[in-house]
Amino acid sequence: MKKIINGVESLLEESLNGFAKAHEDIIEFNHQPHFVSRKQKAESGKVVLISGGGSGHEPLHTGLVGKGMLDAACPGQIFTSPTPDQMLAAAEAVDNSSGVLFIVKNYAGDVMNFEIAAEMLDCDHETVLVCDDVSLPKDHSTGRRGVAGTLIVEKIVGAAAEAGATLSECKALGDRVNNVTASMGVALTSCTVPALGQPTFDIGANEIEMGVGIHGERGREPMDLTSASNIVDHLTNAIDQDLNPQQGQKVLLHINGFGATPLMELYLMYDLAAHYWQQRGVEVVRSLVGNYTTSLDMAGASITLTLLDDELIELWDAPVHTANLRWGC
Repeated sequence: MKKIINGVESLLEESLNGFAKAHEDIIEFNHQPHFVSRKQKAESGKVVLISGGGSGHEPLHTGLVGKGMLDAACPGQIFTSPTPDQMLAAAEAVDNSSGVLFIVKNYAGDVMNFEIAAEMLDCDHETVLVCDDVSLPKDHSTGRRGVAGTLIVEKIVGAAAEAGATLSECKALGDRVNNVTASMGVALTSCTVPALGQPTFDIGANEIEMGVGIHGERGREPMDLTSASNIVDHLTNAIDQDLNPQQGQKVLLHINGFGATPLMELYLMYDLAAHYWQQRGVEVVRSLVGNYTTSLDMAGASITLTLLDDELIELWDAPVHTANLRWGC
């Protein structure tokens, strides 16, 4: 294992210290318990959005704290859920009397700990559970995983909260965005968790894993390494069958890197995926390409498609100013 670290135990704290210094105009870092919040608190009356999860997925979620998105984010240890005391402390720090909306990826630890925190809160609160990974069936025993579609939910609901939407309106909007969003990923390599010191699964030099999650878990099937066109076709077919976008449907296309895939390859995937849906009469009207929901040093990428209407387009276009997503400000 080759990592630029001082030690496994100090990695998260030192990384968060550096993040806070680099973006001290936007965020504040609370050390005990760990959470990141907006430096300039939202105006009174605004619903506050809180998310979080295991570290190793940066810039999700800490890099998306700021105007137009999250009010706070709770980072756990690498691939480990944050604890309820982190979530509770973050909520108490940013709550301004109009309620708290938790945005939670559907992983058992995240769901359990956010539920515990919610039960301890004295203020009004709701939860949006993101489950956009179509590599798992809808009737899977634990439900579908929340992956790169989480960013889409956070951005759109964040814009609505900024514009004065109520807690119930933000909850309903988050559920709606989740229901029209689908993702699927492919890995060329595993990732190496520093505490483990070796790849989380074995993969041959001429193999890929189709349908991987973002915690170093295996995909739904190994495949022989093939062309970019074949890989993208496999991903887009699965997403298309799930969402079934009709001719004339406007969509957002998000190509997300897992941490070790060059932008050159991500943009190639975007070209192929955009062509796939354009051939079917689907209008790709918004895009996002880059490393946003990563899996440490995994080579690979995911494709996310969100069905849009005029309201969702307006909310996506609304100003946002975070460390890793910003426009219109």
